[in-house]
Amino acid sequence: MDYRRFGDKIVVRIDKGEELCEKVLELAGKENIRLAGVTGLGASNDVTLGVFNTASKVYHKTRYNATDYELGSVTGNLSTMDGKPYLHLHAVIGSPVMDECHAGHLNAAVISATCELVIDVIDGEAGRKFSDEIGLNLYEF
Repeated sequence: MDYRRFGDKIVVRIDKGEELCEKVLELAGKENIRLAGVTGLGASNDVTLGVFNTASKVYHKTRYNATDYELGSVTGNLSTMDGKPYLHLHAVIGSPVMDECHAGHLNAAVISATCELVIDVIDGEAGRKFSDEIGLNLYEF
């Protein structure tokens, strides 16, 4: 991973073999990011996406690693929970066949070529707190 900071924006390159979520959390700790928006794109050959079932309050995860996938869209945010960086990303991935796309909560993505992200740091802080009613870690202001 390599990155440069330009004011409130951080431009990030995640390299082949690196895991996207792990690297963004590492960067958030290093740069003391408390709140930010995240957008990006790239390529991965090992992606795990989740979809949350609101009735059972359980994430159903699916791993996609049969081929190379385009990370057509990575979007989400960074906040904090219990004083540590907390990442919430979603992704849309497409197969080389071009007629198959999948989307969901991004649990993991090992980069197969490159990944380019822009982190838009917000001057402020929003924490997270688990909601028993919803079953998710929600923003806490």
